Amino acid sequence: MSKRPYQLGLRKAASEQTRQRILIAAHDLLAAPRGLSAFTIDAVAKQAGVARMTIYHQFGSKSGLLEALCDSLAVRGGIQQMGEVYRQADPLAALDKLIAIFGGFWESDRVVIRRLNSLGALDPELERVLRGRAARRRQHASALVGRLTETLGRPALESFHEAVAILHTLTGFETFDSLAGAKSSPLEIVPLVQRLARAALGLAE
Repeated sequence: MSKRPYQLGLRKAASEQTRQRILIAAHDLLAAPRGLSAFTIDAVAKQAGVARMTIYHQFGSKSGLLEALCDSLAVRGGIQQMGEVYRQADPLAALDKLIAIFGGFWESDRVVIRRLNSLGALDPELERVLRGRAARRRQHASALVGRLTETLGRPALESFHEAVAILHTLTGFETFDSLAGAKSSPLEIVPLVQRLARAALGLAE
């Protein structure tokens, strides 16, 4: 039996381990007290124990690294549960589930997510990454508002785009972070955001 497939498998496993080590280093640097000021490719390489070029080989660019970190945070934060929103028979239950999923996501790594958003305001490449993710969240909001309108007749069809904008805003990190403040967590204020969403979309009883 040829050793080549085995050797290729070992190299692939080693490459994946290196990739994960770099992602952990990037996360830990953003989570550290110095946060944004300490975050550079050189610092990530040193933290991960790899050469600077290894990071570029694995991720292509700084923005590629940050996009991969965003993907990692999404998995850890449970965004893959989004399918459950569309499996809800009741559109109001689907609305509550959507908000709960994002509350859990923003809760999962609040400090790092906050710093990534801050970094996005300074880094055009990261800003594009974050904007793309926000666009996907808007698509979920649009699909849900469409279902509410079709099933319940509310929000009214003529206010569809306004309703999507409201739900998109309410499910954003800034909303959860601001409402939670220093004494609560994003997950704890999920019921509040659910009530706000129903009121703002004209769904409150």
